[in-house]
Amino acid sequence: MPQIEQLASTYASQIFWLLITFGILYFGIGKAMVPRIQATVDSRDARIAADLRAAETARAAADATEEAWRGEMEAARVAAQAETAAAKARATAAFETQVRQADADLAMRASHHDRTVAEAKSAAMGNVQNIAADAARDLVVKLSGAQVSADAASAAVRKVMNDG
Repeated sequence: MPQIEQLASTYASQIFWLLITFGILYFGIGKAMVPRIQATVDSRDARIAADLRAAETARAAADATEEAWRGEMEAARVAAQAETAAAKARATAAFETQVRQADADLAMRASHHDRTVAEAKSAAMGNVQNIAADAARDLVVKLSGAQVSADAASAAVRKVMNDG
């Protein structure tokens, strides 16, 4: 067969060109593509780390707000208790109706403070959830290219926050 007879005469040339082709591919991929891919991976890792730092900062701010709220609530409770005791002492000496009126006023103030603090805490936690949802959406888009709705991202963040 003529194909087999030509094998001996073209064998060395084919090996030579095979080695040249693989050498070019090896150095082309190793020197040109791998550094670009590594730079992309490093950039992505840096963005993820920055997003995690931002989320941690937001959580620390929410914790600080909660601590401030607890301090204000304790001070409000102490002040309310002192005012209640003084009002009861004065009211006992004066009239029973004034005692009831003072207690109602203090209860309204305490409920107003509780509602204000609960709204501030809710707003802070909403902001943390919104920031986390936006960061999660951005990460999904950057990592996988898939688009995630704001509702789906918010639901996922709520699930993680409730489970965690």
